[in-house]
Amino acid sequence: MKSIYSLFVYLFIFICAGSLVPDTEVPPTGRIYHETYGCQMNVNDMEIVLSIMKNAGYGEIVSVPESAEIIFINTCAIRDNAEQKVWQRLNYFWFLKRHWKSNVATGRSQSMRPPKVVVLGCMAERLKEKILDSDKMVDVVCGPDAYRDLPRLLEEVDYGQRGINTLLSLEETYADINPVRISKNSVTAFVSVMRGCNNMCSFCIVPFTRGRERSRPVESIVREVAELWKEGVKEVMLLGQNVNSYNDASGIEREVESGSNWKLSEGFSSMAKVKNMGLRFSDLLDRLSSEFPEMRFRFTSPHPKDFPDDLLYLMRERHNICKLIHLPAQTGSSTVLERMRRGYTREAYLDLVQKIRSIIPDVALSSDFICGFCGETEEEHSETLTLIKAVGYDMAFLFAYSMREKTHAHRNYVDDVPEEIKQRRLAELIETFRESTGQCFDSQIGTTQLVLVEGPNKRAPDTELMGKSDKGHRVLFVNMPIPDREDINTKRNPVVGDYVEVHITRSTRASLFGEALAITKLTSFDNNLDKEAAACSM
Repeated sequence: MKSIYSLFVYLFIFICAGSLVPDTEVPPTGRIYHETYGCQMNVNDMEIVLSIMKNAGYGEIVSVPESAEIIFINTCAIRDNAEQKVWQRLNYFWFLKRHWKSNVATGRSQSMRPPKVVVLGCMAERLKEKILDSDKMVDVVCGPDAYRDLPRLLEEVDYGQRGINTLLSLEETYADINPVRISKNSVTAFVSVMRGCNNMCSFCIVPFTRGRERSRPVESIVREVAELWKEGVKEVMLLGQNVNSYNDASGIEREVESGSNWKLSEGFSSMAKVKNMGLRFSDLLDRLSSEFPEMRFRFTSPHPKDFPDDLLYLMRERHNICKLIHLPAQTGSSTVLERMRRGYTREAYLDLVQKIRSIIPDVALSSDFICGFCGETEEEHSETLTLIKAVGYDMAFLFAYSMREKTHAHRNYVDDVPEEIKQRRLAELIETFRESTGQCFDSQIGTTQLVLVEGPNKRAPDTELMGKSDKGHRVLFVNMPIPDREDINTKRNPVVGDYVEVHITRSTRASLFGEALAITKLTSFDNNLDKEAAACSM
């Protein structure tokens, strides 16, 4: 009797909903809405999730949560602010689910049934018990290594269960999955080359939410990049939690003495030892830059310890490996670096900066900094300020420290810097950075930069275009007909995906402005630079 009664109730709800929801064809599996917080790796992970769901029959994606039967929220656990934003969104999704009938009746919701709410990513791994205990707010919790299990977990919800899989893997890289690109018709894309992290920095939770390092085979990455090239992608960002420690041992399986022959940056050390040494990050970049000469390559997020000389010389030689290096310092104090377990000193870091600039003279540098780490004194903080001034970064990401559970710092240190002092120090970091970054941007005035057009300038969409230079600087210029180097008799307006030579005329602390000279190709621009350099040396 109960099953028959339940059937009548379900039919009644379905008929009522049908009279209130617009007459559109909704797949039986339901429509998906997704949100992503955190790093570029999370964006790429969501593309992997959408591919898995598409193969399982969940093909339709909607732009608002009110129209979805399944809501994915991909989370970040690196800092407390990111987690608080996620909880706010979960509260709203819970409202859409719990008050579905009244929401449909008032027109707030257009979903065919109460949405299933799915939490993905690092926060899912870190706070799984708390999330599942939050008054039935969430139906499925799925960690970064368990995305293949999502269709089964969603089916369990239909049987009254809540699905959870947060197991970490030593092997999962999703190498065989072709991601569903979130940004359609984009000329840039993310490609994940490795997952996890072995560094065990005392402030960082990534090894506990993402697991240990494992790298995709080179061949699988080359295949994915080849597909992107066919789709019109002109620039690829290679992703990994410690991207330049990439180590594809799948085809070489060469046993080495623990830590031997694994070249680190001079003066740097690592807690992790390599047992099977295979193809390294420079090998991967060599292969990609050779096979796709008209495609630009960037990478993030690296660790300073993994910049051996061969990688730096390769970056100098290849025109399509962008001359922007992210070099996370975290602090300018050797004593704080020791507490952070970073494996280097202030002096070693500055020596590496000098080496990078001697090998790649026109390189741009960016960095990460944390202020207010456990026990940080005013003197240690001032050392960070002087490091920022000494290096002169083009870009930087600056944060006040927030303690994360499970980390070495949580187990061994005390978060003893008051919040008001953290915020004051953060403001000082920001001001110091702004003073130095202006010089980096001003130095570009008078130069000609190769800019990949990404779209119209939002502030002047009808008259200006926006793109990024090799160094990652945002460049704005007037949209007007200019010569095409490949067809000397043609003048046309640049379009998204074109490489444009732009003469830089002025700068701010965030953007460069210039005059578009010509549309060209990546290799052609590089060849012209070589000819100019040869002429100057004669």
